[in-house]
Amino acid sequence: MATQFIEGPVASVARTSVPADVHWQKALPVLHGDGFSLRELRMDDALSLLALLTTEEVTRFISPPPETVEGFERFIAWVNQQREAGHYACFAIVPDGYDTAVGLFQVRQLDSSFVTAEWGFALASEFWGSGLFMAGAAAVLEFSFETLGVRRLEARAAVANGRGNGALRKLGAVQEGILRKSFLRGGKFIDQALWSLLEEDWYRSKAVWG
Repeated sequence: MATQFIEGPVASVARTSVPADVHWQKALPVLHGDGFSLRELRMDDALSLLALLTTEEVTRFISPPPETVEGFERFIAWVNQQREAGHYACFAIVPDGYDTAVGLFQVRQLDSSFVTAEWGFALASEFWGSGLFMAGAAAVLEFSFETLGVRRLEARAAVANGRGNGALRKLGAVQEGILRKSFLRGGKFIDQALWSLLEEDWYRSKAVWG
């Protein structure tokens, strides 16, 4: 998916644990899965994100990530400011045994009520094919539909991104069309597939494979 990296002013944000009754705008909950956890991005994730999400394999189908640690710190600060405003949620992907992020999931509102939203992700290539994406995606979808109140979740994936499109299909998403020349990457406009996942699609798919 066309993950977006936006850099804003640097601010110090670091939260490690969140009580269950705290609203997600104040701090994201930690989502636990088999062999991993998803948590809020922290400033100390900047170095690992720079190392892992700026490789040619990872950046091929996403917007250009920051090129410096400071750039990722500005992105993390912006992410947390947007979460506090209720517009955006971004989870760090942290495998068991790791202290810092190896990827991220993003969910951003497309309307004022968060009924319609868009999601994207980026994951270090070392973890492709490990099952980490599918398990993490399931946790993010559960959070999106049950906590954020999303009813329609959209994704855009480059047509040439066979891995990303296949994952969306497996999750139960429906391809609604092709957005021609809709994504600028490397000085060239490329086509994207528009996918949607409705609340009922997710629970139907979850019952089959989850």
